[in-house]
Amino acid sequence: MNRRLLLALVLSFVVFVGYGYLFAPKGNKTLEANSTKSVKQGATQATPQRQVQTSAASQSTSALSSKAEKLATIRSDRFTIVVDRLGRIAAMTLLEEKYKDQNGNALQIIDPSAVKPLELRFADVALNKEAFETPFVIDGKSDVTLKEASHTLRLTQKLSGVTVHKEITFQPSGAYSVTVKTDKPVAYFITPGYRPVADHSRYLVARGALVKTSDNKIKVIEDGEAKGDELFNGAKIVSAFDRYHASLFYDFDGGLDTHVLKTGKGDPLLFVKKSGTTTLHGYIGPKEYKVLTVLDKRLEDAIEFGWFTFLAKPFFKILHWIHDHIGNWGWAIILFTILVKAVLFPLTYKGMMSMQKLKDLAPKMKELREKYKDDPAKLNLKMMELYKKHGANPLGGCLPMLLQIPVFFALYRVLLNAVELQGAPWMLWIHDLSKMDPYYVLPVLMGASMWFQQRLTPSNFTDPMQEKIFKWFPVIMTVFFVTFPAGLVLYWLTSNLLTIAQQFYINKMYVRYKAAQVS
Repeated sequence: MNRRLLLALVLSFVVFVGYGYLFAPKGNKTLEANSTKSVKQGATQATPQRQVQTSAASQSTSALSSKAEKLATIRSDRFTIVVDRLGRIAAMTLLEEKYKDQNGNALQIIDPSAVKPLELRFADVALNKEAFETPFVIDGKSDVTLKEASHTLRLTQKLSGVTVHKEITFQPSGAYSVTVKTDKPVAYFITPGYRPVADHSRYLVARGALVKTSDNKIKVIEDGEAKGDELFNGAKIVSAFDRYHASLFYDFDGGLDTHVLKTGKGDPLLFVKKSGTTTLHGYIGPKEYKVLTVLDKRLEDAIEFGWFTFLAKPFFKILHWIHDHIGNWGWAIILFTILVKAVLFPLTYKGMMSMQKLKDLAPKMKELREKYKDDPAKLNLKMMELYKKHGANPLGGCLPMLLQIPVFFALYRVLLNAVELQGAPWMLWIHDLSKMDPYYVLPVLMGASMWFQQRLTPSNFTDPMQEKIFKWFPVIMTVFFVTFPAGLVLYWLTSNLLTIAQQFYINKMYVRYKAAQVS
């Protein structure tokens, strides 16, 4: 039973991790033309959703191109932001060394051909068309360097029927607020833009839109899954995100009435409906826990870890706490793994002791199967008597393994999604725990540790095919983990080494147990 369960875990791991890595969809280059095409369905009804769709359909692609020149540049130690003549965040470049791409270039997180943050769309089709053909003008400096203080851009767009004022206050952290004023009460929509496109990895990670609803539930709409008619009234957070970055709005008091459009490929686009004068709070940049929670503690919900968020979130906080005390993410991962193993050790001890007993009982169990092969009821009765006599539990080894499933996958998501690991060094040859080990040291050591662990673990396979698959598992895992982030491989290697130490200890204790039984 224990071996079959372990084999099932092996296969589930291969499916969950291996399939996601080998067959993950390639990154989308979502064009505004795709967005426009997807909603050109003759939508003319006056519902809010139809209004924003009709607004999108009325855009002029040529006008978008001709009016997208740079209007202002905002610089800080962390980033450079370009605001274009339509009052949108047209580009954001991350300047910190740890965010540079594989070629050493500063990282661009906004797709220049996609819908951009702070784009306005009017419910009135004619007004919307004019707005996309009329540039904003700026009042004040157009090239600003942020130090500790914030800076406000004041933009004005004079249309035939209404004048639009947009004030964007940028902070050095990447946070901002935007106030939109119209001299007449008109309805419009504003967007955090299409999701950042800085991550092109093939790992099984979510990309798309996240909404924290009015009743505090987290709804994720991944790329390719948008229906185009989703509506969230009073949402508290609306975020367009990839693996490490986000462009988001938040309002924990009044809420955000949010509509979801879909691109031609089914990716979600978020639009918040407003009218007259309104102020929105937002953030664009890496999903750094400390940066977001300084803005508002509740923004930690913008960091999402998938199915196992209920475990991943506290794990993430504990890792942060350890890192704050020792100052190195590699050692924080090691200490956290030790902590997890220590917490689970009482159950692990019972499970491993039970497996040792079952190994010793294997010959007697085989005799019983031969003797009562034609009488299943009698066989089960004799087997239970055998287990009871020797204090063995055939399911004793299952519970520790079952508990490790959510623990592993929660940590898998944390170490795969935590932007803090970018540029985080450990030891001499690991300069970035978010990237693969350049010399394959950790994956090879991990595979060797798995092989050695198998040699120590009691084995009672009855199916030769299962045994063969299990013996090849270290090789399969090594191949998978060669290109995995070094931080994740470090966790698995540390876990294996601790399991080996536990097995040595339990083997020693079992020898004492047998000696005591004899005496």
